[in-house]
Amino acid sequence: MQKVSPLPEELAQLEKEDLIEIYEHFSPRLYRYAIRLLGQSDLAEECVAETFSRFLQILKKGGGPRDNLSAYLYRMAHNWITDYYRKQPPVETLESEILSDPLENPTAVVTRKIERERVRNALLQLTPEQRQVIVLRFFEDWPHEEIASLIGKTAAATRALQHRALIGLQKMLIEPEV
Repeated sequence: MQKVSPLPEELAQLEKEDLIEIYEHFSPRLYRYAIRLLGQSDLAEECVAETFSRFLQILKKGGGPRDNLSAYLYRMAHNWITDYYRKQPPVETLESEILSDPLENPTAVVTRKIERERVRNALLQLTPEQRQVIVLRFFEDWPHEEIASLIGKTAAATRALQHRALIGLQKMLIEPEV
């Protein structure tokens, strides 16, 4: 594979093959990120498509990332997700998941779905920066330095955000002993 993170001056001169390579490299990762925050595959696909559409429009205008293509694309996807939640609350039903595998135990499907919704709802109660740090750190396995680059903070600040987010999640998800 050729290099995936071109230098800023190279962005304006990317060939079609280079753009395809960037898409093939980043789209699965962006999809995983989006599905974790959105919970619906069609919305995650729309997020990825819109992210790359916006990226191409920016390249046509001579813009683009200054140093970190990965962080730039994740920021665009994050902004799309934030805009989506501002416009409408997420609505999801159990029916599609229950019907997806008729051989699977419906109780297990519902239990898994309830637990995922519980975690997603807890994540949505965090601040946007805390949520982004948790998803990138624990679901996407990003190092603190890359997260810091993405959100424009120091690695120490991302660790502090992570710490506060984990305390918040713990309070929301772990029921106190009676």
